Amino acid sequence: MSLTVTPERPLRVAVIGSGPSGIYAAEALLKSDLNVDIDVFDRLPTPYGLVRYGVAPDHLTIKSVTRGFEKTLGDPRVRFLGNVEFGTDLTHQDALTHYDAILYTVGASSDRRLGIPGEDLTGSMSATEFVAWYNGHPDAAAREMVLSAGGVAVVGVGNVALDVSRILAKTTQELRSSDIAPHALDALEHSAVKDVWILGRRGPAQAAFTTKELREFGELHESEPVVDPAEIALTEAEEAAVTDNVKKKNIEVLRDFAAREREGKPRRVHLRFLVSPTEIIDDGTGHVGGLKVERNRLDESGNAVGTGEYEVLPVQMVLRSVGYRGVALPGVPFDERRGVIPNEEGRVEGRVGEYTAGWIKRGPSGVVGTNRKDATDTVAQLLADVHGGKLPGAAHPTREAVDALLAGRNVPVYSFADWQALDAHEVATGQAEGRPRRKIVHREMMLGHRQG
Repeated sequence: MSLTVTPERPLRVAVIGSGPSGIYAAEALLKSDLNVDIDVFDRLPTPYGLVRYGVAPDHLTIKSVTRGFEKTLGDPRVRFLGNVEFGTDLTHQDALTHYDAILYTVGASSDRRLGIPGEDLTGSMSATEFVAWYNGHPDAAAREMVLSAGGVAVVGVGNVALDVSRILAKTTQELRSSDIAPHALDALEHSAVKDVWILGRRGPAQAAFTTKELREFGELHESEPVVDPAEIALTEAEEAAVTDNVKKKNIEVLRDFAAREREGKPRRVHLRFLVSPTEIIDDGTGHVGGLKVERNRLDESGNAVGTGEYEVLPVQMVLRSVGYRGVALPGVPFDERRGVIPNEEGRVEGRVGEYTAGWIKRGPSGVVGTNRKDATDTVAQLLADVHGGKLPGAAHPTREAVDALLAGRNVPVYSFADWQALDAHEVATGQAEGRPRRKIVHREMMLGHRQG
């Protein structure tokens, strides 16, 4: 028997993941013509996912999207259930029993590796880990990050690579107006970093970063950009092939950097192109002692081809930023090669009533706002299935049944009201220090801040 939604019997939906995609999906459901009742789950006590723990702490304007998110999570038809781990606290079978539809929006929390010798040396890590550390993610809060390296290589030319490079290049005075985690601000106060190398295997016309983020390197107090004119030189044909306005502006900014007189600032950010890392060199003690790179050229198809010319960069830390990757959820199909949940227009392959949106649906692409259309498209498929009588309906579709289940497993669920109390505390303590907020980074301390 198919599900019939009535004023007395709402469509019960579980959204697994409270980042932008999950909240945009909830928003789209609220705007539908159906009576809906939505539970948004997250394994962390805090909502907003990538906005809180991925967006650079000095880019506060991007985080203003949370004002809209607050409206969605504050709607009486929506509940936020934080600190609930899917697969253990709430199993896949539990979700099938208690919800008419399940929407997976967990993002892409892992990273892609370089696949070169020395990648596991101390001092070599993913940019994902570094971002989590300075943004105060609970999983990274206990990590000790000693920034004793004089040189750091950041492999990749996307905005995340630029973010981590900028954080390393900025002074702590510049960062005090951000919401960077307190422990990261303290560590950066004593940073020994003098040179940051940002490495792209292809040319400037193929770089994925955006102009605003690039331009910031020319505006830092104690750091200056360094660009080799030869590495950004384009032939007439290559120049003519650049039709994207963002890439055109990027090239203009890079040419400006290359033409500048060096100011002698104490820190330098080297923007390098047409180089590929081939080996992270051991200093003899199991730590990074250098990065061997091969110089490239572009073939007729625009692919990077090694030239056989090598150099060693004097770095003691390597951050790889060559792409995010999704992680499998217990009981949910997963494409290991692509790092996504296999789906057709958001419908999970081979499943009825299960859907996906965001990076775990399509892979890591786009910006925060890109996820709104993606989530809305998936919700359209879900609603079409409801109207088409394709969903059978859950056996126990009530809030009370879910609450009893989690209480029976002694799960300390963190509500949206609890999050609002924590949020107010962080803002108040931050403002007392002249900062936008002072993040609490340990899960136990978060759980200690509750409504009332």
